[in-house]
Amino acid sequence: MSRNELLLNVLDSTFDKEHWYAPFKNATEGLTAEQATWTPSGESTKSIWENVNHLLYYKERLAVTMEGGEWKNDLDGDETFHLTDQPQSDEEWNQVVERAKEAHHRLRQVLSETSDSELESLEQKLLDIMLHDAYHTGQIIQLRKMQGSWPSNR
Repeated sequence: MSRNELLLNVLDSTFDKEHWYAPFKNATEGLTAEQATWTPSGESTKSIWENVNHLLYYKERLAVTMEGGEWKNDLDGDETFHLTDQPQSDEEWNQVVERAKEAHHRLRQVLSETSDSELESLEQKLLDIMLHDAYHTGQIIQLRKMQGSWPSNR
């Protein structure tokens, strides 16, 4: 397996290919906007929607950078959690989830076209994104468990 294939495999496992932990797609599947904006009372915790915004921002930024484009929407880490509005609208929530899917597929496409020599300088950033996705996906799943929306068969 080439380095590129290995990175693509890990990228997919964090997004939609379940191995030994649930990927992002499963973690966000079937949620309503109300569930996505929920936070436990008395806790200083980001909502699922805020976590998705945060992941979306960094994936879109990396894809643009890898494509040779210029990223023009610089936000600090805290601002990324508020990338999109978070109304109680299932339609808008579903659009954000779809945007996250598109960001993943865009990054995957760019990575699949990246040469081994280009990977030398990008590999650490790609691994960071993958670990970052896995970390925040775990937070999303924990929030779902706390609110009772995580399927009991998982």
